[in-house]
Amino acid sequence: MNVSDERTVSLWAPIKVAPDVVPLSHDDQVDVVVVGSGIAGLSVAYELALAGKKVAVIDRGQIGSGMTARTTAHLTSVCDDYFSEFIALRGRELARLFHESQSAAIDRIEAIQETEAIACDFRRVDGFLFPSSRAQEGDLERELDAALQIGVAVERTTGLPFAGFSVAPALRYARQATFHPLKYLRGLAVGVRARGSVLYRDTVVEKIEETDGGVRVATAAGFVVTGKWAVVATNSPINDRVALHTKQAPYRTYAMSFEIGRGVIPDGLYWDTEDPYHYVRLQPGDGETDFLVVGGEDHKTGAADDGDERFAALTSWTRRLVPDLGVETHRWSGQVMETIDYAGFIGRNPGNERVFVVTGDSGEGMTHGVVAALLIRDLILSGNSRWRELYEPSRKTPKAIGDYLVENATAIKNFVEYIAPGEIDSLDKLRPGEGAIVRVGLTKIAAFRDEDGTLYKRSASCTHIGCHVHWNSLERCWDCPCHGSQFAVDGTALNGPAVSPLADIQ
Repeated sequence: MNVSDERTVSLWAPIKVAPDVVPLSHDDQVDVVVVGSGIAGLSVAYELALAGKKVAVIDRGQIGSGMTARTTAHLTSVCDDYFSEFIALRGRELARLFHESQSAAIDRIEAIQETEAIACDFRRVDGFLFPSSRAQEGDLERELDAALQIGVAVERTTGLPFAGFSVAPALRYARQATFHPLKYLRGLAVGVRARGSVLYRDTVVEKIEETDGGVRVATAAGFVVTGKWAVVATNSPINDRVALHTKQAPYRTYAMSFEIGRGVIPDGLYWDTEDPYHYVRLQPGDGETDFLVVGGEDHKTGAADDGDERFAALTSWTRRLVPDLGVETHRWSGQVMETIDYAGFIGRNPGNERVFVVTGDSGEGMTHGVVAALLIRDLILSGNSRWRELYEPSRKTPKAIGDYLVENATAIKNFVEYIAPGEIDSLDKLRPGEGAIVRVGLTKIAAFRDEDGTLYKRSASCTHIGCHVHWNSLERCWDCPCHGSQFAVDGTALNGPAVSPLADIQ
């Protein structure tokens, strides 16, 4: 086991985005430094390289190996949190711009995969929203009315290709899409490098700061990359301590893939109205067999450690709807950042002029990442974007104060855990393959015992702002419930906002 990896593997993971890339081994100077190589980072790099800028993309791991490799890759312009809720919170005009921008992201992916000849299984498909029970049918009427208010191409339909849903009502959204995310990133990486820009893997960025007329990005290995602008695209931002993190919250989401005979269900995107909801799509396979990809069963990061039960619920739900389903091929989990007002934070980092940020995917990371590329490109090249206000990172949404207080209560409650007993009272009780919090005197220890008996002892204090980490037995990592940091059992920071490893305890 590589102690710096999460344990589950997605359907997409066999594709390596840029396996020949090497770590940064010298100081460098470019126009734009992009931190993070998921769909947001590589899309930003592609647009700016296309505009003639020299870009350096830096990632703490392999290129494209972060949360983009753990998506279900739905490409939808429909608000994940419902247009009716969006309109109530932010008004019709911003809701219309949300739909416009997300649609533009899908159009841009379609155009790029054609221009760059990227074989990424891109298809235009219809999307279907359906109620899981008669009690939820009223949700469809509410969403239909909201969508029509802002010009969304939607219509009522009846019947879905699922058992028991042959006469069920649904909403059909035209011109949605889907693709293979890592095949697409591989094509983007080729396009970025072909235009004179560079990628660096396994390079930990420790500090991003503005200088007089530029930016300075310092790495853990002591090398520095300077430029005119920096873009932080790390799922949860590593450069911000508080401002953005109080307005979004991390959620763990689960996904599975199953074999399915070609033609058993029509190609499309399907999602229900349950809370948490479920979503389904197809992925082309070889021969006469495709893959059915299903996701859902989300929960607040660190609030549960019951991955097997979540997968069992997903399996039961899917097999109930699709009795002709084949064998399971993959199961994995990921993390999404849910904002308090349903849209991501994309633009100038609060307090900065030359540092931009991309975060708050709100369950629509693929399209948000491409929106970020278009918006940040326009801000750098022309100084403005028609979507700037919608995604403004420094925005305040007074109507969302309730959600703001609820999400931030997690951090307040979390610190109380430091005075609570440990989960086990002795390290000797820790069995091979197990992780747990142990109290030793006044210290809380995040402990893991490997199958060979090796014991890893690290501080239970997250290196972002000191929240108490929780064990994730599915991924064999430590999750921070406050802002989404993740750490390997050896303490290595896997996901921001934390950069430094958990402190070693002897």
